Amino acid sequence: MRFDKAFVPYGAYWSTPFCKWQGALSTTHAVSLAAQATRKALATRDIPADACDSVVLGMTVPQKSTLYGTPWLAALLGNDNVTGTMVAQACATGARTLATAASEVEVSGERTVFGITTDRCSNGPHIYYPNPKGPGGTGAKEDWVMDSFGNDPWARNAMIETAENVAREENITREEQDALTLVRFEQYKQALADDAAFQRRYMIRPFEVLDAKGRKVVASADGDEGVFETNAEGLAALRPVLRDGTVTFGSQTHPADGSCGVVITSRDRAKKLSRNADLDVQLLSYGEARTQKGFMAKATVPAAQRALVAAGMDIKQMKAIKTHNPFAVNDIYFAREMGIAAEGFNNYGSSLIFGHPQGPTGMRLVIEAIEELAAAGGGHALFVGCAAGDTAAAVVLKVG
Repeated sequence: MRFDKAFVPYGAYWSTPFCKWQGALSTTHAVSLAAQATRKALATRDIPADACDSVVLGMTVPQKSTLYGTPWLAALLGNDNVTGTMVAQACATGARTLATAASEVEVSGERTVFGITTDRCSNGPHIYYPNPKGPGGTGAKEDWVMDSFGNDPWARNAMIETAENVAREENITREEQDALTLVRFEQYKQALADDAAFQRRYMIRPFEVLDAKGRKVVASADGDEGVFETNAEGLAALRPVLRDGTVTFGSQTHPADGSCGVVITSRDRAKKLSRNADLDVQLLSYGEARTQKGFMAKATVPAAQRALVAAGMDIKQMKAIKTHNPFAVNDIYFAREMGIAAEGFNNYGSSLIFGHPQGPTGMRLVIEAIEELAAAGGGHALFVGCAAGDTAAAVVLKVG
């Protein structure tokens, strides 16, 4: 999927801190969280809410009343004459939300779409599915978040098993995973240098959470919450999660809560809303793929290749590469297959370290790619990340 008309006003994107589950964002409704974050971001960027012609809401964990998700969110932003679609594509939701918004701009011309992602893995719903024909009239139950982590109904394995399958088949050792995890932690620390100067380019810090009436501050997060100090000795001391496995709690991500947003519009409108009208940010392409059962990490390669082909580019032309890497295995496999150094991408951090609230994860990584390119004087970037169902999604963008 190629885009020619989809632009992002420089600076017209934002993220809350990502907070570990049962942390600062654990009791706030995800739609309310998205509305609070978006209102704050728009106010500090001098973007009026009525600049929006449509909203695309990306969300993977249902909560009360989210049948009304997009029009409800738009109304909370002060735009009760606007609606739009909802996107739920597991961990690919961030990339797909951008692609959906970009497609809308592509076919409609002068249109401004707010792509907003939000999720709360904390306190996920416990669902009961009635079945009058079941034994004694009983139905089935599901813990939406935990059961999704633990069982793919098609491949019949847990998420972590997909990483172990790839590690075993590709001879990716525990030692390699630990070594790359340490590299990823050091890269994340770059974003915290100089009082988190890099993160402050896009992140709402501090982020104060308001009560349901919007009056009282009930929680606050001044940066990502739940990132563990990482060193070689600590990683080596951890036991594999699965018996005879290689993946530890150190070399995989952690569930989180958070929200992100990106404004997508035409080039002319982007210049009017931009913090730097001389800096174009263009979404070039989107690609997705699915791989064999139980080998989720492998899907990142064909997804990236499809996005690159659609953009008419090669991996070697990417100045920045960002990945959603729920397991260190992902990046080792991707680097080998794409012929690049695993240490050479994910500058300033990745979801392996700062956590994974699902819907917003990929969008934050795309935002970070934009800022990395802006700081480097422009260029092209690739985002790619795996998703449930042995799938993956990728985005290519240009800054400059």
